[in-house]
Amino acid sequence: MCGRFVVADVGSQLVGVLRADLVADDLPAPSYNVAPTDRAAIVIDSAKTDPPTRRIESARWGLVPAWAKDPSVGSRAFNARAEELESKPMFRKAFEKRRAVVPVSGYYEWKTLDKQKTPHYIHPADGEPLFLAGLYEWWKNAGAADDDPDRWLLSFTILTRDAIGHLGSIHDRMPLFVDADHADAWLDPSTDNVRDVLDAAIDAAPVVAETLADHVVSKAVGNVRNNSPALIEAVDEE
Repeated sequence: MCGRFVVADVGSQLVGVLRADLVADDLPAPSYNVAPTDRAAIVIDSAKTDPPTRRIESARWGLVPAWAKDPSVGSRAFNARAEELESKPMFRKAFEKRRAVVPVSGYYEWKTLDKQKTPHYIHPADGEPLFLAGLYEWWKNAGAADDDPDRWLLSFTILTRDAIGHLGSIHDRMPLFVDADHADAWLDPSTDNVRDVLDAAIDAAPVVAETLADHVVSKAVGNVRNNSPALIEAVDEE
């Protein structure tokens, strides 16, 4: 699973290689402890234009489908298993037409050994951004006025798959990584072969995983109120 991540840069610094056409002016500030229900930048291709417009938008972490009665359901949908997208009503529609890329600097994962949990920071060894496959949804607050800025909520979830290699020694799941070469196909809302696109991303993810480094970090990351660059610094494993 992926329950916390880091975004140390914003805007074009974060997704330069993905060639965004529009960048929202309300992107969140850098954060070293992004948790579910927090806001983060995501990349989407808007199907409302032809060709689609690539946008970087601010979205809430935790998918809220259009049919939800209220946004609280999103707190339980911050991850989605890649192998279950077609069978879960929560994710099926978004998988078909609303796929996203979530750019991060790295993410945290907890390794359990002898009933003790130790947080690890997993990140690209070269310091470049890491792209995670995601889905997004728009939820309409029917009780809000048309001119209320909170009338529409953009939310997202991060896909996961079985962990491999050294990442499998930390946790049995890992995010579904997307390299820049596969990002265009993953984001394209007009494609009809979504299953093939997903399979290609799953097959390519191990190549990205092999380039990642990890180290033990302070257990302070477990408290959502803690948020500073010190959280990603290596510490001695207890």
